[in-house]
Amino acid sequence: MRIIRIESLYNATGLGRSTIYKYIAEGHFPKSVSLGGRAVGWIESEVQDWIMARIKERDEH
Repeated sequence: MRIIRIESLYNATGLGRSTIYKYIAEGHFPKSVSLGGRAVGWIESEVQDWIMARIKERDEH
């Protein structure tokens, strides 16, 4: 399991910070994991699964 930080999340998703946090608040994006203090990260496999779900959704329409 690998934890990625916000900068890697931008590159992986193409989304900006405010959009990522908006999707999290709406329950449409994997939740962050506290790394201590104010540092957070995301589980890479959960982010990849989220991306694959977007691709699958696109292909079904």
